[in-house]
Amino acid sequence: MTIYADQVFALLDRDLALERIAGGNETEVYRTDDQHYVVKLKSDLGGTVDVTLARALADRAAAERFTACLGPAHTITSYYVIARDSSGRVQTLVIQPYLAGAQQLFDIDYRALTHDERALIASQLREIIRRSLSFYRATASMPDLYGRTSISAAERVRLNKPWMLPQRMWSFLVERNLLRAHNLLLTPAPELRIVLVDYDIVRRGWLYRLIYFVVRWMLFWRDHTLIVLMRR
Repeated sequence: MTIYADQVFALLDRDLALERIAGGNETEVYRTDDQHYVVKLKSDLGGTVDVTLARALADRAAAERFTACLGPAHTITSYYVIARDSSGRVQTLVIQPYLAGAQQLFDIDYRALTHDERALIASQLREIIRRSLSFYRATASMPDLYGRTSISAAERVRLNKPWMLPQRMWSFLVERNLLRAHNLLLTPAPELRIVLVDYDIVRRGWLYRLIYFVVRWMLFWRDHTLIVLMRR
């Protein structure tokens, strides 16, 4: 268990200390002491009140669009709050319900599932792909279903360095697929519902986003093949 203490958590925790349970490309993920909520913090994006508020509103609007894209069956509620951290910077906190017992698809052993369970997962993944592609045709964007992970804030910073680009490209094109996604969680049986828990937007220029989403569109066809093999 790794505990982090900061004034930014004052809204949620009296001793200002929360347990870190995960990390991604931009985000550190914590869990409240009562295990009712997940708290996501993008400390690298903190700043003044005006800038942080504008970014939080834009992120919330994007999350609402992605939630509408996938529907209530495959999404959870996200609350956006701004708060000042111990260094005086204003940060955005994303607060979500904690899905007790849920696992990342990355951690699922599909061989241990029954045929009916694999069929249920396959059906949901195909529906998620269909909805994502429909949203892409309408908006030239789509939610990040795959995600990245890091074991610490220091590793997250290292992975984002320019010289790590070849490794990031290999991970994006080869290692990451929908069956091994970090951003999709599977709730415990008997429900076995697949839920997107990350609603980040791509914070790059239009050309980068164009290439990124076109590649993602093509990779969905690879994922369809993997889903068929998994079900069998």
